[in-house]
Amino acid sequence: MEHDTIAAVSTAVGNSGIGIIRISGEDAVAIADRIYHSKQEKKRLSDQPSHTVHYGFIRDGEEVIDEVLVTVMRAPRSFTAEDTVEINCHGGVYAVKRVLDTVLKYGARPAQPGEFTKRAFLNGRIDLSQAEAVIDVIQSKNEYALKSSISQLKGNVQKKIKELRERILYQIAFIESALDDPEHISLEGYPDRLYQEVQELLKQVSALIASADNGRLIKEGIDTVILGKPNAGKSSLLNMLTGENTAIVTEIAGTTRDVLEETITLNGITLNLSDTAGIRRSDDLVEQIGVEKAKEKAKNADLIIYVVDSAVQADENDQEIIRVLEDKKVIILLNKSDLDSCITESTIQSMTGKDYPVIRVSARSGEGIELLEQKIKELFYQGEISFNDEIYITNARQKASLIHAQDSLKKVQESIESGMPEDFYSIDLMSAYGALGEITGEAVGEDLVNEIFGRFCMGK
Repeated sequence: MEHDTIAAVSTAVGNSGIGIIRISGEDAVAIADRIYHSKQEKKRLSDQPSHTVHYGFIRDGEEVIDEVLVTVMRAPRSFTAEDTVEINCHGGVYAVKRVLDTVLKYGARPAQPGEFTKRAFLNGRIDLSQAEAVIDVIQSKNEYALKSSISQLKGNVQKKIKELRERILYQIAFIESALDDPEHISLEGYPDRLYQEVQELLKQVSALIASADNGRLIKEGIDTVILGKPNAGKSSLLNMLTGENTAIVTEIAGTTRDVLEETITLNGITLNLSDTAGIRRSDDLVEQIGVEKAKEKAKNADLIIYVVDSAVQADENDQEIIRVLEDKKVIILLNKSDLDSCITESTIQSMTGKDYPVIRVSARSGEGIELLEQKIKELFYQGEISFNDEIYITNARQKASLIHAQDSLKKVQESIESGMPEDFYSIDLMSAYGALGEITGEAVGEDLVNEIFGRFCMGK
């Protein structure tokens, strides 16, 4: 099946100006020739050079289906590294379907989800980390996620992993050569040299693993929970951030009973916002359930925004909230800054015993919101992110492989410290080498490849 000629619609389903049908495989040009007719009757696509565009019509026999532009790209200079034809037709749902049906009728088979990218991988045009970056580009939610995915697509992860594998392979080859030919290759003093090399490798692998936390936030967004007492202004803050009346706002305390969730982008950062029920002691069973949901949501949050009504004295409910903040990244907002304050920055510091960022805001007027955005960026990304030479691991599979490699390298160090024979070093070095190969696809099974590409959208 991998040698069949495949076809699919590569643009979104729905009425649009243009729809694109992609054909890839040995017979791509021949199939296109059977249905493409130029205004110049004798013009055949099979006679045309690569990377050329041609105007004409798609026909099923004598019936004209649509007026089109057809692009011819010959192997290996195409996305799949196979002969590829792309038909640009009118973007109406029915028009696109008719053109695709005609392509399939004359010899192609329907492509599976992700099959074009899978072929690019199998044909050696891209490695597995780049293939995964393709779907990340499509699914990017913000500027940082897009830049990170483009960085991976350009091969930044591939280059780094290739460099690490080459260094490990050199050590494996040296050990094997020395064991096979001890008369000419001495291992004297080698364990100390290897120990230093493994330390450096561990440093670089650990840095990649550490980048995965920021990578996840870049890709998926920061899970942000808004906490506070009833009527502190949590729902007003949510409405201010989303720019919509997402949450009901009234003067009645306890209006929010359940968790309201919204996703927004602030200055290139995605926040997965959860507005929660006001935390207070209550005999109302429904409100109690809402409070417990709020606390549970806070446990798994990347960031807690604690909204304090600065015009009201603190009480035991504030202490209950402060207990929820333990070991979390927290920004405290002193809301209702336009009113006389009962709570100040120093009050908050004495209440919490920690130096949390405190910002005075007005959730109704928007005062202080820009400072909040800047503080979020500082907390998570330490200012602007540069994708020129920094690598961020945004993929859980890649992180797992890096952890496997890290564990294997640590075992090499343990073997050296224990004075084990050199062939023990080789075993764990090979394990690290293989684990890193899983990232680029040089050491993965067919089932995993199928699973990865099965998550792609149709036509890509």
